[in-house]
Amino acid sequence: MHNLVPAEGIASRIYFVRGKKVILDSDLAGLYGVPTKRLNEQVRRNIERFPGDFMFRLTKEEHDHLRSQFATSSDKAGHGGRRTLPFVFTEHGAIMAATVLNSKQAVEVSIFVVRAFVKLRQMLAAHKDLEKKIEEMESKYDEQFRVVFEAIRQLLVEDEKPKRKIGF
Repeated sequence: MHNLVPAEGIASRIYFVRGKKVILDSDLAGLYGVPTKRLNEQVRRNIERFPGDFMFRLTKEEHDHLRSQFATSSDKAGHGGRRTLPFVFTEHGAIMAATVLNSKQAVEVSIFVVRAFVKLRQMLAAHKDLEKKIEEMESKYDEQFRVVFEAIRQLLVEDEKPKRKIGF
């Protein structure tokens, strides 16, 4: 196996865009060991395998918002950087990309990509379960614990704010 990134490293490359968990084409290509250009060529050649819930192109506003949060290459001087808006892939799109690339590394890494998406989904579900349990406890106890429950709820609200949300 090549230098594979653990699920935690992949999870840090997953963003929330349009209410979906996605990974950028450049990050996916890097994980799969191919240039972004090759990944996108294979996707275009097999576009029927990539419906809108598997992959979509970022809008300029979404891309600008992402670039403002992270250091990404710039093409202000007319060279370097991207000339087109990036594609982003959902969990299913990332797996489909591995199949169209048809390389051993892409297949191996796709397993880690799936695990990263699953881990993120589990973390979000656990957060919702905790919030529900707190609400149940709050209804059982009297007014003296109201301040405690409000403080816990405030902590949950702060944790809920995704650090990498882009788009509208």
